Amino acid sequence: MKIHLVCAARPNFMKVAPLYHALKKADWANPVLVHTGQHYDSNMSDAFFEDLRLPKPDIHLGVGSGTHAEQTGKVMISYEKILDDQRPDWVVVVGDVNSTMACTLAATKIGIQVAHVEAGLRSFDRTMPEEINRLVTDALADLLLTPSPDADENLKREGIPPSRIRLVGNIMIDTLVANLERARRSPLPEKLGLQSKGFAYVTLHRPSNVDDKDTLALIMNELTRLAKTVPVVFPVHPRTRKMFVQYGIPLNGEPSLKLLDPIGYRDSLCLTEKARFVLTDSGGLQEESTYLRTPCLTLRPNTERPITIEVGTNKLTRPEQLASDIEEILQEGQQRGRIPELWDGRTAERVLNALLQA
Repeated sequence: MKIHLVCAARPNFMKVAPLYHALKKADWANPVLVHTGQHYDSNMSDAFFEDLRLPKPDIHLGVGSGTHAEQTGKVMISYEKILDDQRPDWVVVVGDVNSTMACTLAATKIGIQVAHVEAGLRSFDRTMPEEINRLVTDALADLLLTPSPDADENLKREGIPPSRIRLVGNIMIDTLVANLERARRSPLPEKLGLQSKGFAYVTLHRPSNVDDKDTLALIMNELTRLAKTVPVVFPVHPRTRKMFVQYGIPLNGEPSLKLLDPIGYRDSLCLTEKARFVLTDSGGLQEESTYLRTPCLTLRPNTERPITIEVGTNKLTRPEQLASDIEEILQEGQQRGRIPELWDGRTAERVLNALLQA
């Protein structure tokens, strides 16, 4: 069975890696890695392939940057040609980036089956491009592989028949479990002079946080203030760094505010486990901090991963509320919450079984 595994952006790689390794061991499967090139910065993609022991992609579409429509159109045009030539038995898409939707559209229109890993997640905020990608992908995909029971319920409310839905668990946790011991050996915390549970780990890249000058300045003021109390480690996404320059926001004020270039997956995992708390607008980091039971503040008005709030590890915050929420989290215990059901490192096995049954 020829199975295309579609990668596009940094979080996709962690979701595809356990599927690729499991399929390589299966005598019935021929996995083909398809990299659309939606993230083209080597720090944001090539390093992740190395960390996750993924080979060079079999197919690289090289679409690069652009508007949402440009990226979607380029991926559809390029991928349709590949599909016409190769005719895989399944196209497996993950997550919610533009390439997820574009490859689903291209495959569905020519009658190739699509499986969506991480289906059913909803923020209920259609101003987020990712929400549109989720809705379109789940409406079209033949097999919807969900990470948590709330995702199943979302799909059923949208009229998806239960026969297309399989609860398989969180594929991100497979990668976390497989890499945790190596991540713990990362030299980065020692190199930065960090003590375990004695620093904050920050990642920010969403337009709502970094594309508005006043919002970004407010966030940086709070991080600078926090750095006077505990060190703050902030690997800066290329998009975020671009906005710092565009808005003239200084990056070299407080020495304990450590602004880094993008880091690899295992370094990020190490920081997440050792941090006193995480501040992020990333969906993946909400999940990883939940598994590691590191308190997390999510700088967004909503989340498509409400289970991370329900189990007690995650809390939504706003820029104007950030100071009080940080103060509260610093006064609380260092671990909280519990690990959700089926976040056990065996999701890839259940995905393979679902593909065979389908």
